[in-house]
Amino acid sequence: MDDIDQQLLALLRENARATTSELARKLGLSRTTVQSRIERLERSGVVIGYTVRTSADYRAGLVRALVMITATPKLTPGIESALRKFAAVRTLHSVNGIYDFIAGVEAGSVEELDAVVDRIGALDGVERTTTSILMTTRIDR
Repeated sequence: MDDIDQQLLALLRENARATTSELARKLGLSRTTVQSRIERLERSGVVIGYTVRTSADYRAGLVRALVMITATPKLTPGIESALRKFAAVRTLHSVNGIYDFIAGVEAGSVEELDAVVDRIGALDGVERTTTSILMTTRIDR
């Protein structure tokens, strides 16, 4: 990956729906060159898909939290598998330290969040959860 690929990735992170022509204009390259670079990034597995990013107005109506999870070591694969099925779980990170996972959770209300955290805590192998509700996001790239 060179500097142009990094710039292309940054532009795609900002707007994955930007047209190839628009990306080419911003990078000062031909449309076919940009298309070839995108295809190469996809083939090599650097770009594995495109997603939807929601607006700040939409997210403002959600209760977001980080749920720190302590798990029984041999049961972590099952916990991960179960959490993949929770629509409210937006991210899942394995971490070192006193927790095994940190899950990013979004819910429509505090009551819904409470129910999701209860469901997480009830999973086989989850020993303990600690939840921190996110107040504001200062940087979101």
